[in-house]
Amino acid sequence: MAVRLQLKIGVVPAADRLSDSPDTIVTHEPSTGSMARSKGHLYLLVTCRVSGHRAREATRLVAATIKEEYYYDESAGIRVCLAKAVATANKRLAHQRDRFGLGHAPDGNGPLGVGVAVVRGNELYVATVGPAEAYLIRQARLSTLPDPHRERGLPAGELEVDVWRGEIAVGDSLVLVSPNVMARLGPDELKDAMLTLHPQSAMEHLHHRFVASDGAGSDGAIAFEATEVAATHRQRTLVPVRPAEPLAGAPDRSPIPLADPVAGGVAAVQAGAGRVREAAGSALDRLIFAVQDLLPRRQTAYRRVTPLAARRESQRRAALAILAFVVVATGLGLSVYVLGGQAPKEAISSVTVGERALREAREAIAEVFGPGIDLVEDDPPRALELLTIAHDRLDEAAAAGVGAATLTPLREQTTEGLDRLYGVVPVAWSPLYQFPPLDPTTNTAPGVGALVEGPDGAPYVLDRGTASVWRLDLATGGAALIYRSGTTVGAAVQGAPRFLARGGPDLLVLDDQNILWRWRPSDASGAGTTTLVGVQGQASWGDDIRDIGTYLRDSEAGLYNLYVVDPSERQILAYAPAADGSGFPARPTGRLSAARAVETMTSLYIDGDIFVIENGVIERFVSGNSGGWAVDEAPDLLLRSAPTYTRITSGTARRDGLLLAYDPPNGRILAFEKASGAYIEQYRPAGGAPAWEDLRGMFVRPGIDGDPSVLVWADATAVYESLLVAVPDVPPPSPSPSASVDPAASVDPAASAVAP
Repeated sequence: MAVRLQLKIGVVPAADRLSDSPDTIVTHEPSTGSMARSKGHLYLLVTCRVSGHRAREATRLVAATIKEEYYYDESAGIRVCLAKAVATANKRLAHQRDRFGLGHAPDGNGPLGVGVAVVRGNELYVATVGPAEAYLIRQARLSTLPDPHRERGLPAGELEVDVWRGEIAVGDSLVLVSPNVMARLGPDELKDAMLTLHPQSAMEHLHHRFVASDGAGSDGAIAFEATEVAATHRQRTLVPVRPAEPLAGAPDRSPIPLADPVAGGVAAVQAGAGRVREAAGSALDRLIFAVQDLLPRRQTAYRRVTPLAARRESQRRAALAILAFVVVATGLGLSVYVLGGQAPKEAISSVTVGERALREAREAIAEVFGPGIDLVEDDPPRALELLTIAHDRLDEAAAAGVGAATLTPLREQTTEGLDRLYGVVPVAWSPLYQFPPLDPTTNTAPGVGALVEGPDGAPYVLDRGTASVWRLDLATGGAALIYRSGTTVGAAVQGAPRFLARGGPDLLVLDDQNILWRWRPSDASGAGTTTLVGVQGQASWGDDIRDIGTYLRDSEAGLYNLYVVDPSERQILAYAPAADGSGFPARPTGRLSAARAVETMTSLYIDGDIFVIENGVIERFVSGNSGGWAVDEAPDLLLRSAPTYTRITSGTARRDGLLLAYDPPNGRILAFEKASGAYIEQYRPAGGAPAWEDLRGMFVRPGIDGDPSVLVWADATAVYESLLVAVPDVPPPSPSPSASVDPAASVDPAASAVAP
């Protein structure tokens, strides 16, 4: 059967195109067979290096001219016609270059680029001129079609169009794209999208990635993929044939031979059987009545009249006798149940069940941890099966009444083996800074609300009790006040701090009046300056902001984006910085592909992808969508409840390293692979200590050259650090009381100074 090609087309929808994009896309597939066989299908992209409505008019003129001239010219083949069409468009554009504001370039070359492809049957013709690129994807390999005149944009003084010709086969894809898009995304992302998605979905995905990377200007792209379509032959429609009605008007009879005689015979037999049964029944009745007549009869007794008082007395005595019998029977039953009953049998049964469960648990544990045996290391699947059995049998033994003194050592051994299989790492911790119990100046105790790593690497604590922010100097053990509610800075007054975030060289503080403050350190001792940061539309945020975050977009210039989780806008708002880093003057853009409820989103973390916790579940948003990624389920549901996450952090680059998540109900921190969401391991305080039950903030310092990472965390009383490496799982010794530092006494006047 003949095989022909069908092209699946993908273009960026007009509604999604950037407002400043000057590019024009044209696709033309002739409807007449003769035109399709001679000229083929035309796919055209016209780009421009500059933006504006006049540049858009220029690209539209070039696109319309190439299409009209190519299909009008029947004087030569496809190669010659394409070259002549582009040359004609170049001449028309050169005559009107002043109208479109293109000017006269020193080298005679203009800013417009043309990428054109023609498909006729299995033939493919491609030409590019100026800033336009063409990529052929064949057998998962990306090839760039040659263009010796890429620097010659339209209008050009001297123009030579080189048309590439080749064969197109099933599975091949061609992409015509603006160099501005490729400069942002790169060829690898283009190839991955075309190999895994439909061309239309691939173009939409690439455009979303281009916009998400703050792309602007030229964004044109068109792609098509060749697929196989089998030729079909239309056959005549089958019409059902209905037989004639030869028996119309005849009496109803069965079409089965001899069916009517047999049915009549059966009815006759049934009627005869009924008559025989009736006759036999009448004869039997007569025989019984005759026998009864022959039996002797007793004479009718005389009627005796019993007085009413005697009948009532007899009834009263019978009722008393029945009541007494019921009382005696009930008393005997209760006595037997209380004094004897089934208690001995149940006790014996419970003892038997408990002993059997305890024996099976010991046998399973001995098989895992016998002399010279450690199946946890040598055969983890078998060890998991045996330890699961041991855990269940210990629960059965406890339910049967086996003592805790007997079960506790076995349960600890089972839990220790399961924790090793589940990747549970016991870690130690040491205090870095102890908060004072009471601030004598305000008569309030500190209330830690957040902990972040500052731009200078020092921990910064948001203190809700005193409505202030402190910088902790771990080297000296001191604390420097960098922000306090009620302090006047210029014409503004600092409010109570709500959120902390690190943005490049700055520490950002958002107060309860939705005013954003920036503190920038000036030396290593804690001195710095505080300034107010303007944000477009911050007065409309309301009091329901869930969290803020930043993403460093230019490390050399110290520029970063600001992200705000705003339930009133049903979006994660992204603010681009000013060129001088003074604020965020532009209107925000929504980072979610569609507006949705964000009231339950907390713990925002951004590294190029956006991570949030929503209703205790970790979600990742890429190009505004959260599908296709999720963290693995915790493997130790046999020992612990399902996790409910409240905080996340990481210190590595995008799609690299681990993502740490805090699970308060179980007092642990789980580590997942950031790229895939795969479960790696989990950490808990050694010896089962409840050190993380009141964790209020955390950040991680990744290890260097294979060294373990360090987790810095805070509770209501102190700031601690934990080296994320396994230690002996024994309770740590009780630390001696350390001298706490009074924040009011350790404030450096220079450090607390603010800029006017």
